[in-house]
Amino acid sequence: MAIISKDDAQTILKKVLSFSTADECEANLSGSLEGNVRSARNAISTSGITDNVSLAVTSYFGRRSGVATCNQFDDATLRRCVQRAEEIARLAPESPEYLPLLGPQSYAASPLSFAPATAAITPDYRAKQMATSMQYCDTKKLSSAGFLNDSAGFVAKRNSKGLEAYQQVSNVAFSITVRTPDGTGSGYAAADYTDAGKFDAARMTKVAADKAAASMGAKAIEPGKYTVILEPNALVSNSDASLLGALMRSFDARSADEGRSFLSKKGGGNRKGEKLFDEKVTIYSDPLNPEIADLTFSGDGRPQQRTTWIEKGVVKNLYSSRYWAQKAGIPDLPSPGGFIMEGGTQSTADLIKGTAKGILVTRLWYIRPVDPQTLLYTGLTRDGTFYIENGRIKFPVKNFRFNESPVIMLNNLEAIGKPVRLAGNLIPPLKIRDFTFTSLSDAV
Repeated sequence: MAIISKDDAQTILKKVLSFSTADECEANLSGSLEGNVRSARNAISTSGITDNVSLAVTSYFGRRSGVATCNQFDDATLRRCVQRAEEIARLAPESPEYLPLLGPQSYAASPLSFAPATAAITPDYRAKQMATSMQYCDTKKLSSAGFLNDSAGFVAKRNSKGLEAYQQVSNVAFSITVRTPDGTGSGYAAADYTDAGKFDAARMTKVAADKAAASMGAKAIEPGKYTVILEPNALVSNSDASLLGALMRSFDARSADEGRSFLSKKGGGNRKGEKLFDEKVTIYSDPLNPEIADLTFSGDGRPQQRTTWIEKGVVKNLYSSRYWAQKAGIPDLPSPGGFIMEGGTQSTADLIKGTAKGILVTRLWYIRPVDPQTLLYTGLTRDGTFYIENGRIKFPVKNFRFNESPVIMLNNLEAIGKPVRLAGNLIPPLKIRDFTFTSLSDAV
């Protein structure tokens, strides 16, 4: 039942609104069918399926609002859900940041955000993909731990002002860590796709396995400032803890205007329009990009459209809530879903060939803020760190702790590779000079 058609979803939402006695009412209906399988030591450890549909009703009386949810859609349940939202709204305090609901909006069609092949994934498919991965590691006498997750679902919205939205989405994601038998070598690979037809667990496992084999016998070298090549997995991840993810989350206008961001200007205001990064840096979002097609509407109903955040190093736009956009008199831009960093045509291998001395970093992890005001972060390298000399990988090196800010990092940019999809974004490998490693780590 996870995917309800547009007509059926809007029929439910219309009925919800017909039961409302509030000044304003909005209803959000969403559902997904998700499946997963996990492996450890080349054996399946867990698997599962989640099938869920949920309705959220928000009722408004003046500046007061209340929310109630349900997951059954008969008339009696829908009516009670609306009544409960209204009861809560009458008891709630007034919101000083209340704005009237949006009226009808125009959204671009995005059929590429959903792939039937992903929606058709079965437990057999997951088992076969994971089996090819585990069998490859068995053959190479390596140990692996993997996680495969897929989802297909929809989001529908409607409110009493006439706003209406509906879209289907799908995603399949896989990550794999491979270790050598003695535990001294480790490799990692991860990827995600809208269309499962592009997914190949065996290919990704081979990448991680090759990294693991190559990282055995790591040598200790002195911490310090090095030229580094950061693979996409070292720049973004599915968790919030990533360097480029932290950068993009800082493009909130209110945080900047209130002095809580690296984009804050001394004396008040923000640094929109200033050149804060290397001119090679251009980052934008586009929900219609075929590689990372996303929802064309935000959670509050604002249209999502192509927006440039950084252009040739210059901060071009900041996102905000509707309230803050109106108060500050700035463009009313919602926060993006995925983002795209423009790059070139070079692969990671090409960047290595053009490096006299440096370090290749497969992945960063345990990333934590040191100074939120400057976006200084610390963390560790992991799953394959290598010394480069004269355009070749010379030997594996022990892992490092780093202290670095993506702001400084994107001012020390030497080269940008070809972007690839990762965690719903398009991210290129980057070659950075003077990346700061502060100490060694014995972890692999």
